[in-house]
Amino acid sequence: MEKLLIEGGHPLRGTVKISGAKNAVLPVIAATLLGQDRPSLLEEVPHLEDVTTISEIVRSIGAKTEYNAEKETLTVDATNLTATEAPSELVRKMRASFLLMGPLLSRYGHAKISLPGGCAIGTRPIDLHLKGFEALGAKIEIGHGFIKVEAPNGLEGNRIYLDFPSVGATENILMAASTARGQTILENPAEEPEIVDLANFLNVMGANIRGAGTNPIKINGVEKLRGQEYMIIPDRIEAGTYMLAAAMTKGDVFIENAISEHLKPVIAKLKEAGAVLYEDVNGIRVSSDKPLKAVDIKTLPYPGFPTDMQAQFMAMLSVSEGNGSIIETVFENRFMHVEELRRMGAKITVDDRRAEVIGIPELKAARVKATDLRAGAAMVLAGLVANGETTVTALHHIDRGYDRLVEKLIGLGAHIKRVEE
Repeated sequence: MEKLLIEGGHPLRGTVKISGAKNAVLPVIAATLLGQDRPSLLEEVPHLEDVTTISEIVRSIGAKTEYNAEKETLTVDATNLTATEAPSELVRKMRASFLLMGPLLSRYGHAKISLPGGCAIGTRPIDLHLKGFEALGAKIEIGHGFIKVEAPNGLEGNRIYLDFPSVGATENILMAASTARGQTILENPAEEPEIVDLANFLNVMGANIRGAGTNPIKINGVEKLRGQEYMIIPDRIEAGTYMLAAAMTKGDVFIENAISEHLKPVIAKLKEAGAVLYEDVNGIRVSSDKPLKAVDIKTLPYPGFPTDMQAQFMAMLSVSEGNGSIIETVFENRFMHVEELRRMGAKITVDDRRAEVIGIPELKAARVKATDLRAGAAMVLAGLVANGETTVTALHHIDRGYDRLVEKLIGLGAHIKRVEE
């Protein structure tokens, strides 16, 4: 086991390049399974544990993958798949593995997959995925720890309404409907940039999808898709995390590749807190030379405030002037980082899905753990501003979503190192 040692009190300065988006690359890798006739070549693929895991999963069903770490490219050859069921020990590692269901159902008319794993931040039911498959004509069988989906006569386009704009369900339905007969109209879909990225990749492969990022999305089924080359969008959550790191440490950082359009709520709240931001086509510059002011946030589906930035903002509010509140509406179990921040002296009270944060001048270094991916980022941010040396454990969560975090922070002047326990 490894841990991070972070000496707080050092302003971050310089430029950091944002990697390809975790939440975009995983569904795109799943979509490569639809590629017949030729392999797909993906660019800007980040060095992440989740990318390694999903690559293992697609290899387990017969795809060939080759990752070039230096060029950050991933080649996936899915022209000759050998199975439609992935090993349960791999699937349970990561929730995004359920995204294989859509492309396998679309291409072969059947798929079987274990119930997925991932961060323990809430139930995140898959009922909306299954509702979409059923609307397209598939039959669902739920057994002990697995789900089997079959469409022996192929999939038929239909009008589908999602009770909640689920990102995963939207992605799975897009992939399944891309080769269904006729037209599918998906109402109340998720509108995240990662949805648009997946639709763009599917269209490059030969799909006919219109309206991704809006409501509704229209999918006209095509006969088959072919592997293609595609570049993944930058990670807006990674960008947001470095934006907060710059502001919290009273630093001055240019976040290269950050797309302002994808970060409007984060930008608005940072400006409200007193940070100085400059936006241009190449990225966002964030600086601050005085204590930040407390703000109130409420997480919502995109284009609202992202739940994946909630933990990081709680770390910021812990050392901001005044009292701030956080209302979490997306996941019911996403305050596990509260206890870890309290170990560092943070003053936080929680009532159901609402947290009240009383800002204090300084956090004190402590031994804390990453309870999930974004909570791990919050602990790192807290360590960057704490008095003393903070130890962060359970790094496997952080490795799932942050590409070379230590190297990038060191490049900005942070005093951080990764060592064996």
